[in-house]
Amino acid sequence: MGYVQSGKTLSFSTVMALARDNGFQLVIVVAGISKPLLNQSTQRLRRDLRIDDVDGPLRWKLYTNPTDNENNRRHIQQTLQDWRDPDVAPSERATVLVTVMKQYRHLRALVTLLQHLDLVGVPTLIVDDEADQASLNTLVARGRQSTTYRRLLEMRDAIPNHTYLQYTATPQAPLLINIIDALSPGFVEVLEPGADYTGGRMFFDGDNRLIEVIDPQDISTDANPLTDPPEPLLAALRIFLLGVAAGQAEGRSARNPNRSMLVHPSQRTNSHAEYRQWIGDVFDEWQRILGLPDGDADRNDLVEDFQSAYDSLAGTVENLLPFAELSRRLPRAFRDTKIEEVNARGRQTPIIDWSQSYGWILVGGQAMDRGFTVEGLTVTYMPRGPGVGNADTVQQRGRFFGYKRRYLGFCRVYLELDALTAFQGYVEHEEFMRRQLQEIQRSGRPLRDWKRAFVLSPDLQPCRRNVLQHEYARGDYARRWFYPGVALAPAEVIDANRNAVEAFLATIPLAAEPDAEDRESAQRHLTCRGLSLAQVIADLIVPFRVTGANDTRELIGVMLQLSEALRMNGAEGCSVYHMSPGYPRQRATDENGRINELFQGPTRIAAGGYSYPGDSAFHDEDVVTVQIHSLNLRQEGLVVAERVPVIAIWLPAHFAIDWIAQHQPA
Repeated sequence: MGYVQSGKTLSFSTVMALARDNGFQLVIVVAGISKPLLNQSTQRLRRDLRIDDVDGPLRWKLYTNPTDNENNRRHIQQTLQDWRDPDVAPSERATVLVTVMKQYRHLRALVTLLQHLDLVGVPTLIVDDEADQASLNTLVARGRQSTTYRRLLEMRDAIPNHTYLQYTATPQAPLLINIIDALSPGFVEVLEPGADYTGGRMFFDGDNRLIEVIDPQDISTDANPLTDPPEPLLAALRIFLLGVAAGQAEGRSARNPNRSMLVHPSQRTNSHAEYRQWIGDVFDEWQRILGLPDGDADRNDLVEDFQSAYDSLAGTVENLLPFAELSRRLPRAFRDTKIEEVNARGRQTPIIDWSQSYGWILVGGQAMDRGFTVEGLTVTYMPRGPGVGNADTVQQRGRFFGYKRRYLGFCRVYLELDALTAFQGYVEHEEFMRRQLQEIQRSGRPLRDWKRAFVLSPDLQPCRRNVLQHEYARGDYARRWFYPGVALAPAEVIDANRNAVEAFLATIPLAAEPDAEDRESAQRHLTCRGLSLAQVIADLIVPFRVTGANDTRELIGVMLQLSEALRMNGAEGCSVYHMSPGYPRQRATDENGRINELFQGPTRIAAGGYSYPGDSAFHDEDVVTVQIHSLNLRQEGLVVAERVPVIAIWLPAHFAIDWIAQHQPA
């Protein structure tokens, strides 16, 4: 797991090189759901692995989307045979490298080819890039297998000795699928970016001078169709062109190869064409106006607009060239900027040849979401909302993340307000998830042991639901009570909980409430304040077992809130109430062991008010409160279990977190 645009491709290129040096004879990279993405990954591998380097022995033999034919079978089998020949030096043995599109026809062709090869004893590495996309079973809820998922399983079946390595920046779906699924990960490695990386924390959790909010009136909708380019788009273009001029003044080099702008209006290609036309017309008009004589009113107005854009850049760019210098270079910036529509309108998404121009403006939608690298991206204009609100999809639109520290001041992101809110919420979610996974990584425990629980804004879903077999719960128990709804459990669970409660109660000093003697016996409770929350969690909450699936999910969420609060303040306290000790309450349960209500309600007296405020009133406002109850459970009027312990947990306001939790049955 890495951040978006943080160098995951370089990571798995390095893993592949290490695999080759350690005797792996076959490496397969499943890369991209489109030809441009596959081509992008293949070219990166060619460069990073020096596949075309003629200095020295041939180390790799590359096949892209190979088909099952006699030539491929023969050449691959002969290459593998070199690894078994003691007369061939290890340095002269080539590893077979296959790059294949994540599409069922290409995968089927590869599977057929693999089935015709002798791969017994051939160590193989399979890299699934963007593993949360297209790989997973989208028909799991129907008890069937989606085609791409089935092809990946067939590929694994065809290779007796292999490691399947998944890479992603948005691992929500792989983490939430059934842990017995063939693609459920068994371990996690959290990748750290380099020092020059700028991601969500830089853009959305710090200095907001790089973010501009697009007003709703400037967003084209069915109810509000725009007929002219909106002002925020024009402002974005001016910022971008000044950045191009500054980059040209610096000189094009390996450190400064391109400056780009991304315009991402919607999924609809008609919208792409409209924005492409607007930008082209604006360029033509601005170039005409800049060619007018000095002192012309239209020219003065346009120069003044560029001056405003310059003033904005001067607030974020150190040692920015004087405005007179940059404005003089604007005509060349126009001439050296290409405008390209990137979608499949022409039946095939165009492949960008970055060497053809210094400046680029790319207009598109889904084709530029996941995995698409925009070289030298400085300005992003995205007048679209978060869509259906899948967190992983929202984050994958962050093409503006990456290694931009050197020119970060030239970057601007123009977003619709809901999209901005979604990105801000995702940053908290992402950092929480990384901390959790890093802890699993450090502990050496298998990933299946990790409780599936995230911090996530209620406006977002973690991922698409069609790949999930088990439901997840979401909530926030701040200023609320949690208690399990299912009280009747197997006898061994009840006994274990009873023992855990009794052992815990024996360690704390309980005292009567000041007014307890004024109440009847069943309403007198003992309490202990000033306990360590960490200790109560360890000695009582963790050992206490719940059995209902929904209760388990909810308790995981509560534990998430407790653990996050302890991370912020390890000295959090806790109060414990032992409710009606010696007087078990009577509660009816349904056939599933569920009780309607744990708490006894308030008791009225004739003079008005209440003599007993009700069980739920017994909590301390600013600390976690745990109530311990003992119940006699009845079904159809008969007692079916006695002295069944139940705990209820109340969280104070400062524990507020929006969470998602999933229980994976053992």
